[in-house]
Amino acid sequence: MHLSDLQSKDIINIKDGKKVGNIIDVILDASGNLDSLVVQKNKLLSSIFPGKDEFKVKWSQIKKIGEDVILVDVAI
Repeated sequence: MHLSDLQSKDIINIKDGKKVGNIIDVILDASGNLDSLVVQKNKLLSSIFPGKDEFKVKWSQIKKIGEDVILVDVAI
């Protein structure tokens, strides 16, 4: 799977079913394995939670990668 494949998927929080943002980058660990996704908040979340426009989703927070969405368990 390529980064561009991940970037085209919606990131959905399983806590509330809402889209949380879009993948803008990935972080790899020292071994080259995926450590986390860098997600840019969608405009609604940015207006509710001012400050940083991006946050990290750790690999352990990713619950399912589907054809069109990535389900994550995050507290924003």
